[in-house]
Amino acid sequence: MLGVAGGVAAAAPLAACGSGAPEAESGGGGGTFLAYWNNAHEFDAYKDVVAQFEEDHGVTVELQKFQWEDLRTKLVSDFQSGNVPDVVEEPGNWVQEFALSGDALSLQKYIDEDGAKIGFPDDWLRPAVADNTHDGQVYGIQMHYTCTLLFYNRGMLADAGVEPPTTWEDFLAAARELNSGDVSGTVLNDGLSYSYPWMLQNGVHEYDAGSGKLLQPRAAAMEAMQFQRDLVHEHQVSPKPTTALDVTRAAKFFAAERTAMILTGPWDIPIIKQSNPDLDYGIAQALTGRRQATIAGGTTLFIPAKAGRPDLSWDFIKRITALKTETAATEQSSMLMPRKSWAKEASVLENPDVKPFTEGLPYAEEFRTDVYTTGKAGELEDIYKTLYESMLIEGAGAEEAFAAYDDAAANILKG
Repeated sequence: MLGVAGGVAAAAPLAACGSGAPEAESGGGGGTFLAYWNNAHEFDAYKDVVAQFEEDHGVTVELQKFQWEDLRTKLVSDFQSGNVPDVVEEPGNWVQEFALSGDALSLQKYIDEDGAKIGFPDDWLRPAVADNTHDGQVYGIQMHYTCTLLFYNRGMLADAGVEPPTTWEDFLAAARELNSGDVSGTVLNDGLSYSYPWMLQNGVHEYDAGSGKLLQPRAAAMEAMQFQRDLVHEHQVSPKPTTALDVTRAAKFFAAERTAMILTGPWDIPIIKQSNPDLDYGIAQALTGRRQATIAGGTTLFIPAKAGRPDLSWDFIKRITALKTETAATEQSSMLMPRKSWAKEASVLENPDVKPFTEGLPYAEEFRTDVYTTGKAGELEDIYKTLYESMLIEGAGAEEAFAAYDDAAANILKG
């Protein structure tokens, strides 16, 4: 997913700086409040919120921090054993799946009681609500909400007389013009989720619930994957993505001025700024294929169905997703948020690294819509990864790669 992957699992308490908690609820019963978290998201803005939560409830908050893949393995094991954490941060596409399996707790009774007080759902962008809803009930609250846009080196484009591209054709032409010597026209990020915007820009989603078919319209899906493949193997304006899944690779190329354009999100901004503080770059809107679109990513908080203190967990979620807390986290990290009111905050609109994303988020959308209803979301993601790697890394053509994908999909869906 488009969150920043973390390191190995670790446990750490939160403490100090940032605020915005709603009025405290009483109780808690002491002991440890266990949260599973992404290790890149322990922002200072959350620490005061957590310190107040600890004081109000007489608990100690412990974060166990994971890479997303490790977190999923841990969660599945926990669900089977019944020994679950109090709250989980997940990478934005598991909530509906776990709702379907009965492993996530419906939050609907809390929404009915507190929704108006916290501005939910009216103050959240529509996809951020829909992507966490199953069978008419809410199971998760979006914490971060993000998308990818076009980052470009202003000096390189100006020297070449190239305007920031807006269409696929413009992008290819610009990449060819800017490709020379040690400088690549672009660098495609590692990881299959970076292919999702290209699919969406061609009107493709992973699964069509109405027909039960994958990657439809098929001709558009093949065109989108072939276009990415050709950037690497035909036009040679991007180095190959790697199976190492180095999520910082494109940002490092960009910061070192070894590429003119990358397609990424705000999670790469700290890497770029730390590596090259003087780099003059711009952020343009998402490209247009058959339509303009970008991927909706981010993270969601949910409560496991077997969590022992769901009222306490809900209070934690309310505090972490409060507007004041969101704004403070953005000021520290440039992280994007799902609230409509967040996008109107002066500190957000005055931040040149954030403002372009306030324009992109309203047309961001989910690529994996409804795939959870198959009960095979993980397996289908694996074969999509194989499709992606066979074309972008190995250079296979669309006909061959999609035929193999269809064979694998048929076996999964009939099982």
